[in-house]
Amino acid sequence: MSKAGTQILTLEGLRFDANLGILDHEKTAPQPIRVDAELNLGTQPLLPSDDDITHVLDYRKVRRIIIEECTATHVNLLETLIGKLAHRLMQLPGVLGVRVRIAKLEIFDDCEVAIRVETGLW
Repeated sequence: MSKAGTQILTLEGLRFDANLGILDHEKTAPQPIRVDAELNLGTQPLLPSDDDITHVLDYRKVRRIIIEECTATHVNLLETLIGKLAHRLMQLPGVLGVRVRIAKLEIFDDCEVAIRVETGLW
């Protein structure tokens, strides 16, 4: 019987406003974005040694980091923002790989625009 498995922490559909874009209206007001993130935590025991949040990666902290990184300053390019966010998430203890997707929800009337990055081990 297996006692361990690969653990992936996923946050999906995180929506908030970020200072992002090169268009005039994007420079004067935050734009709605959606962030999806997957963090590869590698091989983990199927049952933690105890039921204490301090012994695992707290997803509240991951959520806070995503929001803080995306709202800290105005960024012109989606590529810049996703790179900064992926880099920051890779610095979390125990994270072996990161997949992030950021979508600008209202840039066009007929579609959203998104970019995805994958880094680290998968």
